[in-house]
Amino acid sequence: MYLALNVLGVAVFLGLGWLFSKDRRGIRWKSVGLMVALNVVIAWFLTSFPVGRAVVRAAADGFAWLVAIAYEGISFALQDWVGPTGVDPAPVNFVVSALLPILLIVPLFDILSYIGFLPWLIRWVGRGLSFVTRQPRFETFFAVEMMFLGNTEALAVSRAQLKHMSPQRTVTIAMMSMSCVTAALIGAYTQLVPGEFVLTAVPLNCINALLVASLLFPVKVPAEEDVIVGVGAVESEAPQAATTGADVAAANAGPTEAPGPSKPAKPEREPFFSFLGDSILGAGKIVLIVLANVIAFVALAGLVNHLLGLIHSGLSLQAILGIVLFVPAMLLGLDPATATEVSQMMGLKLVTNEFVVMGQITGEVAGYDRHHQAVLTVFLTSFANLSTVGMIIGAFKGLMDREKNDLISRNVGRMLLAGILVSLLSAALVGLFVW
Repeated sequence: MYLALNVLGVAVFLGLGWLFSKDRRGIRWKSVGLMVALNVVIAWFLTSFPVGRAVVRAAADGFAWLVAIAYEGISFALQDWVGPTGVDPAPVNFVVSALLPILLIVPLFDILSYIGFLPWLIRWVGRGLSFVTRQPRFETFFAVEMMFLGNTEALAVSRAQLKHMSPQRTVTIAMMSMSCVTAALIGAYTQLVPGEFVLTAVPLNCINALLVASLLFPVKVPAEEDVIVGVGAVESEAPQAATTGADVAAANAGPTEAPGPSKPAKPEREPFFSFLGDSILGAGKIVLIVLANVIAFVALAGLVNHLLGLIHSGLSLQAILGIVLFVPAMLLGLDPATATEVSQMMGLKLVTNEFVVMGQITGEVAGYDRHHQAVLTVFLTSFANLSTVGMIIGAFKGLMDREKNDLISRNVGRMLLAGILVSLLSAALVGLFVW
């Protein structure tokens, strides 16, 4: 029965994309079908085959190893918090266990960008994904790029491309930006919820971001416009938005595929230790931003709950959102009692962020049944929430002209819906194979 509900959920979530589409006749159903089939295969492989499970376990173990290495630096500075090895006493502090390892992981990925490996990987994976899904080349490149760099960082790196795109295409990019994660934070996620499902969610979100955007806002891209513009092509016209080591490295090593009579000179590469210093400072900013957001949103949610409690003792933000999202939670193949609990967690994540919910369930998620673990973890593994809408609009305002910004602002509802549908689709697809 619950498997049938899960299958129905996949169909319903796709149907919602069609129902709220800007142009239903413009939907390319062959491409949609290819992306659904690809995601089914990926979810099946990563959850049901020994090789696939070994891959995600190895990736999760790799991030756990990086976090353990990070504790060597953390314990040097904060031994009273974590002990000499990071486990005695146990690092129960949220800042230590989830955030401080970012100070190692961000510079590591920035170094991979600096030497050119990460941009090379993103470019070729994007090309392969474009070939398989029949989606425009830059959209597939961006889907992969934002899964490594994050949404605002990927937008900053791709600002030259965005200036050459039509306003309609920039809307699809804004929708896709709602569903990203960043490799620098995956290590933090794996410390709070089951790492195997976090790593499974990443490729599914990447493809579903393309899929949902193509449903909600289909745009036909002529062949002559289906190119990837060199990152340095219009730097003189764009505000300087790249402020971290990852931005500078990706700008230096990004794709340059658009034809033209001449190519601008590639920016001179920043000295390595200067670059590394910027990267470490950028990592520190990420830690402070995440910490500030978690504290502020938990406090604001608590304030709202107290105010609602004055109206009725049982009324809370989670209770209201739980009612709205109860049916989608049921369609993930959950029994009514579990669906009620999960729907409240889903709603809390959309209003606050994924770290708030992960922090609440980290001590008990190991006791959930496998299906419950899988669908909840996958749903939480993305940046889709209300604050992300503001981040994306703010990033576009610093990069684009008024016409493009106005069109994006008129589609804020679809942006938020896109983030929710991507999370639901990814969770439902994983749920099909984990019981």
